[in-house]
Amino acid sequence: MNCDRVSRFALAAALSLGFVSLAALTSNCAARADDTKPYVIENGRVDKHVFNGYRRYGDNCLRCHGPNATGSSYAPDLTDSLKHMTKEQVEETIINGRMDVNTANQNVMPALGTNPDVVENLDDIYAYLKARSDGALGPGRPKQIGDDDN
Repeated sequence: MNCDRVSRFALAAALSLGFVSLAALTSNCAARADDTKPYVIENGRVDKHVFNGYRRYGDNCLRCHGPNATGSSYAPDLTDSLKHMTKEQVEETIINGRMDVNTANQNVMPALGTNPDVVENLDDIYAYLKARSDGALGPGRPKQIGDDDN
């Protein structure tokens, strides 16, 4: 009977240790995943995804948020907003829109979830905006990796 108790205790201890080790490993992986940037910039040049995000931003977001994503009198500065929002929050706002009404003003972000140009390029738009927000990419039209300087 004592052997049975010892065996159960040993099994419980081993399982607990395994769960603790697994939790430590997965939290390490999650921390590393959070450090991964959604953009590639080499020598001031962007990859095709960031460049596509720049183009799609220009087609769909520029008229309200400005040519450099720094906002306007009626739309927020996205280079600042992305410092405080997760990717999921940004996607939620783009897809479903947002209404911010207070006594001073009324800001409305239209829902773009039915616009295939936005939805199909959401990751690229986010990559461009995140690069701008992180300060990794300056204002203006970016050059692509592999573009000639001529």
